[in-house]
Amino acid sequence: MDDSVFHRIYDQYHQDVFKFLIYLTGDRNGAEDLVHEVYVRVLRAYAGFEGKSSEKTWLFSIAKNVAIDHFRKKSVRKKHAFDKFDWEQQELVSLGPPPEEIVMLSEDMKELLSALDTCTGDQKMVILMRYFHDLSIAETADSLGWTEGKVKTTQHRAIKALQKKLNALPAEKGGQK
Repeated sequence: MDDSVFHRIYDQYHQDVFKFLIYLTGDRNGAEDLVHEVYVRVLRAYAGFEGKSSEKTWLFSIAKNVAIDHFRKKSVRKKHAFDKFDWEQQELVSLGPPPEEIVMLSEDMKELLSALDTCTGDQKMVILMRYFHDLSIAETADSLGWTEGKVKTTQHRAIKALQKKLNALPAEKGGQK
């Protein structure tokens, strides 16, 4: 991969990849480290990029894999060495303070992101890719290595879970809105 191609890809997609990883991890510093890993993998893998998908879709696929590896490593550290991180079932909740991008959001958006933390990892990734980064169902499926049907089903379940959680919020606050 020549430097001009790398710099073009970096300049064009860096912010999207970085924001995706911030929203996924809830940790700005961690997201910075993960972005670095994404671009290390881009350098290693670009020769094998066949152009069957867009560069953006390919980058999100790499970012998703980097995030999965991050959560697996984190999970292994917390659990026994042989326990398996169940990506489809476990929630991805950051224990650190929210990054400044999240702190500056509206209350509604903060509530949405908080509710998104109660979704499974798969659901969270689909919502982030579809609604925060405007990927189509086909692009999301390609990024995740899934069928379009699985993306649609996961999206539907995520939206239902989010609606349930968000509809319950006023009751949880005791009418203090």
